[in-house]
Amino acid sequence: MAATSSTLTAAPPVPGLPDVPAEGAGSEFAPLLRQVRQAGLLRRRRRHYAVSIAVNLLATAALCAGVAVVGATGSWWVLALAVPAAVLSARAGFFGHDAGHQQVAAGRRANRALALLHGNLLLGMGASWWTDKHNRHHANPNHVGKDPDVEVGALVWTRAQAVERVGFAHFLTKHQAGLFFPMLLLEGLALKVASVRDLRRLRGADRLVEGGLLLAHLAGYTALLLTLLTPGQALAFAAVHHALTGVHLGCAFAPNHKGMAMPEEGTRWGHLRRQVLTSRNVRGNPVVDFLLGGLNYQVEHHLFPSMPRPHLRRAQPLVRAHCARIGIPYTETGLFASYRQALGHMHAVGEPLR
Repeated sequence: MAATSSTLTAAPPVPGLPDVPAEGAGSEFAPLLRQVRQAGLLRRRRRHYAVSIAVNLLATAALCAGVAVVGATGSWWVLALAVPAAVLSARAGFFGHDAGHQQVAAGRRANRALALLHGNLLLGMGASWWTDKHNRHHANPNHVGKDPDVEVGALVWTRAQAVERVGFAHFLTKHQAGLFFPMLLLEGLALKVASVRDLRRLRGADRLVEGGLLLAHLAGYTALLLTLLTPGQALAFAAVHHALTGVHLGCAFAPNHKGMAMPEEGTRWGHLRRQVLTSRNVRGNPVVDFLLGGLNYQVEHHLFPSMPRPHLRRAQPLVRAHCARIGIPYTETGLFASYRQALGHMHAVGEPLR
């Protein structure tokens, strides 16, 4: 089998790959794990993260100063600053993601604090909600009934889910490929709503801390905008900022799994196959790596979720070569081709309703 796939259609379940007992699949992963460890790619990059986080915080402070300066003139050009604000918010989200995976600091408490800072306080997105949801996704990617990212929601991911849709949901599913990017305009707000709703799941101190930080984010964000801008400008800035943040984050995560293999109930893939066959890489360059936060190396991230994000690019040649040696397809494609594949899958899922 080819080691690299770059087809432009939605990828079906991979044929010719029999289910492998867990112990056999584990032996497939062990040699790769040894290589990665020997290369030092699982070591923390604390200095890198310290510098990167500091730069992002300073840039955010400078942006606030810019909003104050332009806002003082009364110019509506202040809305242009919502674009870099969305980029910086997405960067904060990437740091929160990494802290949730224990990539940043050596201890869980420090990573938890960083996740709360970037998630709850800076973004208004609950760290516990995101970590719980995302860890379940990593454990069983693209597995219906186990991966929350392929549960029935505004969008659906299988024809079995599609045929059960009625009313407005039927309309959404029928046209979901065309509506996907417009719907991302609401994703920034949806993340906050889901985080608030998840507080009911938390208990004791966790609920107080997470809820308090979410409230602090809302109060601080609102007060800052109303202090620097007129009420109309503040509302418009918040709308544009949240819309662009949702699109940015959605564009970073959409290419990773949609249209890739979806294991059926009873499938017994080991860790290597479960992660590689369900994940798609987006071919990297400095611009793509920056905009997608390095998570375009999705295969490597899923195989080694605690690997510091700066090391994913360095791990790619090892992973690709290992997959080629044992005959497992390694999927990598260009950025726009990845979106075509994901949208093609969503379009095919909605076909029965058309």
